[in-house]
Amino acid sequence: MIKKFLSLIILCVLFTLSPALAQDNTDDNPDWWKEMPVIPVVSDTAREIYRRGIEMGNNPNAFAKVGDCQNVSSFFLGIFDKPDEYILGDDYAYLQETIDHFAGSFERNSEAVDNGFNVASVLSPLWASRRCDPTESPNECENRLHNPSIVFISMETWWSGEDASIYEGYLSEIVEYWISEGVVPILATKADNLEGNHGINRAIATVARRYDVPLWNFWLAVQDLPNGGLTEDGFHLTFARNFFNDPQRLKYGWVIRNLTALQALDAVWRGVNENQ
Repeated sequence: MIKKFLSLIILCVLFTLSPALAQDNTDDNPDWWKEMPVIPVVSDTAREIYRRGIEMGNNPNAFAKVGDCQNVSSFFLGIFDKPDEYILGDDYAYLQETIDHFAGSFERNSEAVDNGFNVASVLSPLWASRRCDPTESPNECENRLHNPSIVFISMETWWSGEDASIYEGYLSEIVEYWISEGVVPILATKADNLEGNHGINRAIATVARRYDVPLWNFWLAVQDLPNGGLTEDGFHLTFARNFFNDPQRLKYGWVIRNLTALQALDAVWRGVNENQ
């Protein structure tokens, strides 16, 4: 009961803090989101969400993942719980503190990540695993079991032919849930453009802007890579081992995905703790 009451307080405070909630993007340029930085800037809104979440008992040493096949721990971030699987190098040695702080969350198999998931799936108890309570969605289940303070939300796949506005509606529900629980969402754009008009990335950036939460613009990070960091199918990322001191490996999609995700986590973690 106390946590539900605090959840309502968070949403009320959020509407007070964030003028972005009162208006969607009205820019005439549909490609405005392409200019958003790869690494997010942390807003006062995000700091307030985090602060309220810590008051509610969220774990400051835990982050969660919500996503599809591009987010399974065997490929995405899991290597940072295995010291032999990555090399930061001198340029990125500063990120080790963040790795140590969130140890155990990187390799965790999230209840809100699966090969078949999309933005609708993680909201439905029908897609929850046996570890979840009967009425829990994958989102709710992962929150209960892991109790994070930050969450990556990265959903690349969508029903073919469905309008991006429907995707945007589901994504908004996901974001509102995590905000109500005092968990800071990090929304991620995707490398591919299977829909043909970048509608999904535009929807993702719009939701991040509307709720004034961090956006990790992964799309921008891979634009200078061969074929945009994608294999010939235009969806899957190219793969190499995560040795960030090797310029040749930094030309592969998965290497850049893991590196920039860690940088985004580092920026958000440090940002929400400013002036605490």
